[in-house]
Amino acid sequence: MRKNIAILLIGLVSGFATMAQSPDISGFVRTYEGVNTETGDFSIIQQTASLNFEKRGEKVSFKANPMLYLYNTDSLQLRLREVYMDMYFKNFDIRIGKQQIVWGKADGVFITDIVSPLDLSEFLLPDFDEIRQGVIASKIDYYIGNSTIEAIWMPAFSPNLRPDARSDWYIAPDFPVTPTFDWSKNAVNPSLENSELFLKWSAMTSKIDFELMGGYTWDDNPAMHVQKTISIDTIQGVPTPVLTGISVTPQHHRLSVIGGSFSTEIKGIILRGEGAYYNGKYFQTENPIANDALVQKDYLNYVVGLDFSIKDIKLSTQFIQKYIIDFEEGINENEFHNTATFLARYDMMRETLHLELFSYIGLSDSDALIRPKISYDFDDSFSLLFGANIFVGDEGGQFGQYQDNSMIYTKIKYSF
Repeated sequence: MRKNIAILLIGLVSGFATMAQSPDISGFVRTYEGVNTETGDFSIIQQTASLNFEKRGEKVSFKANPMLYLYNTDSLQLRLREVYMDMYFKNFDIRIGKQQIVWGKADGVFITDIVSPLDLSEFLLPDFDEIRQGVIASKIDYYIGNSTIEAIWMPAFSPNLRPDARSDWYIAPDFPVTPTFDWSKNAVNPSLENSELFLKWSAMTSKIDFELMGGYTWDDNPAMHVQKTISIDTIQGVPTPVLTGISVTPQHHRLSVIGGSFSTEIKGIILRGEGAYYNGKYFQTENPIANDALVQKDYLNYVVGLDFSIKDIKLSTQFIQKYIIDFEEGINENEFHNTATFLARYDMMRETLHLELFSYIGLSDSDALIRPKISYDFDDSFSLLFGANIFVGDEGGQFGQYQDNSMIYTKIKYSF
């Protein structure tokens, strides 16, 4: 393990030395303000600066992407989103360092796209290239004709990031009594035994593009192990068990995943599909005899989508379903959970003015997230965007739980 880390550090130092020799520098600065439509308060005041340092050679290249976020006027965050080195050989490439890895064909949902964990501190609102977190990994791409075999080894596990308890996006867990939390088992210690492995085979043919993937990973979201304290009280002369305390221990568990995706064109319509089988997921249950209020089940998650155009309007729709196999009564999720997405986009004024509507529609929960926006490109480097994030539905739904967080916003971005 120490030897691998040393090799990685040597590679990165070499990359920095290479970068010092006339690197290509690009990036953007952005101001982003959003106002809550119910209260009139600012939901977000964010200033962002992103820099890309790249140096490309025939056999070696290097990239570093630091990003600086300033929230309000007093909360400054520096994130090293990516920093990696590429090495090129005759039939394969190697990438070592912190990198963002994107898999799959779906838009706005993560089915086989499970390598990079997510930053959900602002739910699903940030741009998706910023939602995905970079991971420290070694990646090999081996090329065979029109197909590629991609192997990834991650020495250290990184979970999804969740909202802080002070955030508007934090949803407190619902317990009958105030719980106490034991975080002693939440971390997964870096070790060879705890590392993660992923493998993907992709191919492009004249009729269809497809991918087959597998992963031996950790669940990015911890299971909540619940221990209840019961005392016996006498109520109206009858001894009665009473819940007096709950101890919650968040803990990540192993998952094995296999899946694949495809896309093909049929008479001008793009048909896409993606699915994955997850083995070993822990679900919360109200079954009183379940150990730690958890039950282990496998589940299937898949999406099918269509992309097409009507005149100059680009349209896309997807149907997503999660199916818990061997479902039991008491599990705190539906056996089938159905969601749809819809996208319409129209470009005008020589593709400088863009009108777009994207929506998540919770078919099982009767809720939705509706995201209209209009953007204008003054030139290749400067753009202005106005948009809204509208949450509708009941509090119990994935989107309806944020019904008080609807907002309008603007983003001004300068790229260089």
